[in-house]
Amino acid sequence: MKLTGVYAPVVTPFDQDENINYKVLEQLIDFVLANGVVGLVPGGTTGEVYAYSEAERLDIFKFYKEYAGDRAKLMAGTNSGATRDVIRYSEIAAKMGYDSLMVAVPPYSRPNQRELLAHYSEVAKAVDLPIVLYNFPWRAGTEVGYEVLDGLQQYSNVVGIKEASGEMARVYEMRIRYGQRYQIICGSDDQALDYFLWGTQCWIGGVASCLPRQHADVLEAAQAGDFTRARDLMEKLLPLLRNMESGGYTQKVKVGCELRGIPVGKPRRPLLPLLDEDRREFERIFAQANS
Repeated sequence: MKLTGVYAPVVTPFDQDENINYKVLEQLIDFVLANGVVGLVPGGTTGEVYAYSEAERLDIFKFYKEYAGDRAKLMAGTNSGATRDVIRYSEIAAKMGYDSLMVAVPPYSRPNQRELLAHYSEVAKAVDLPIVLYNFPWRAGTEVGYEVLDGLQQYSNVVGIKEASGEMARVYEMRIRYGQRYQIICGSDDQALDYFLWGTQCWIGGVASCLPRQHADVLEAAQAGDFTRARDLMEKLLPLLRNMESGGYTQKVKVGCELRGIPVGKPRRPLLPLLDEDRREFERIFAQANS
């Protein structure tokens, strides 16, 4: 499976009682798909999957498949704290007809490299779907290291890695060590252009929930080999992406959706809405990126 285009791990709209607002989610899905997004990633961090009940998670998987249908590629985020639960969620997504899986490092347990390799190996053996690893050590506490990547080469369904470490040196090293074995997917939004210059064809970005067209335009220009245009587009988007990475990522994406007329509501606690000062600054930068 060749992964190309912008994939959006869209935010989850909540009502005043913190229940999932499926009508607004329909509006959000329609919006991103009409503006250049080709793939959707339910079960992602930006969607607040960590705050779902199991029933909500499975309902979300079912909803995306039924509502988006064949309009988008569907990548299920099946991460969990236990290997057996990752396998179970992955098997359910496969039966629903999902196209691929995104599997991050299990949270909180901080497995070492031997344990993480065993974890991913069990998932790869259990499910016959393309698997994208997710390396975000700042959040997970453990890196998807080269020992893990070396060991997973034997599993043909482990097709790529969403790299969100913020270290371009890892991208260079993976290119040298593995060539085309793993597709390297951009997960560090403010470094997207650097990724594209080195051959990345796919961008999984939470900010695509509110600025999908801008993301697609950057990637499409790069794919066409017009890096001057891609740089100009990225230069306009970069202040916003840097602001997003400075903190309050999910809250800011939700404010961005509001500013686009999509009432996604507040994040679930323990996350709180932005402070007024932070919101004003974000709104100013967002207006510039969206002008």
